[in-house]
Amino acid sequence: MGEFTGVVLGFPTVLFGGALLVVVAYWGLVLVGGADAHGPGHHGHVASHDGSGVHHAAVHHAPAHDAHAPHAAALHAPSHDVPAHDAAAHPGSATESGQDAHGGGSRGSLIAAAGLDGVPVTVVASLLVTFAWCLSLVGSTALNGAGVHGAPRLAADVALLAAALAGSWSLTWLAVRPLRHLFPEQRPPSREDFVGQLCTVRTGSVTRRFGQAEVTSPDGSTAVVQVRQDGGDAFAAGSTALLYAYEPQGEFFWVAPFDDPLGTPPTGPLDGPAVT
Repeated sequence: MGEFTGVVLGFPTVLFGGALLVVVAYWGLVLVGGADAHGPGHHGHVASHDGSGVHHAAVHHAPAHDAHAPHAAALHAPSHDVPAHDAAAHPGSATESGQDAHGGGSRGSLIAAAGLDGVPVTVVASLLVTFAWCLSLVGSTALNGAGVHGAPRLAADVALLAAALAGSWSLTWLAVRPLRHLFPEQRPPSREDFVGQLCTVRTGSVTRRFGQAEVTSPDGSTAVVQVRQDGGDAFAAGSTALLYAYEPQGEFFWVAPFDDPLGTPPTGPLDGPAVT
């Protein structure tokens, strides 16, 4: 028992021992429901924003606005709406926040570069620490049994530290492969997902430079988006239109009038291929 304690508290095993205690405590909290297995800031699925910055929020109903107050839609839209702004039509307007609030981009790229992506970072860190601790423990025990002491032991311990780090990466790389099937990747939402859907116009008119509409996604959440038309069609607040294309440079949708003979509400994409 004394020899085991000496190995655990000796170099280099002790370096990984503290991290291992943190790992054990963390997963203990996960078991009792005090922590999320995916790590802090996780919301159950991939929730990062892409360049379009679409946020799916709880269902809400934006009030219709008359033609005499074209900017009221932007002023009264809830904070989780996503009005994209046409810089030419609305200079100086507030921009939307489409950045990753958790700053996980660089961390994710490092993990991907190491070949350890596809599973939560908490799982990767736990595997790295556990394998490194086990390898250093086995190596230190072997050096004690071989009777290596003095300067040669110091050099051997440094080599063991490097070997434990390299070995833990290799073993984690192998372990991550089958675990990826338990954590399927989910593509973050994008504004382009709305192409082909029906929307409700929320401004008194839609022109080549101004217009807003409310669109409902399949999960029931809504978003207020910028819309434009390339013609002389008349749009009124509350009218139904079709989002047939997205313009990423101006961050708006091209719309066309849509008359539904059945009078069904615009709650999802049209059947069949999207209009291009």
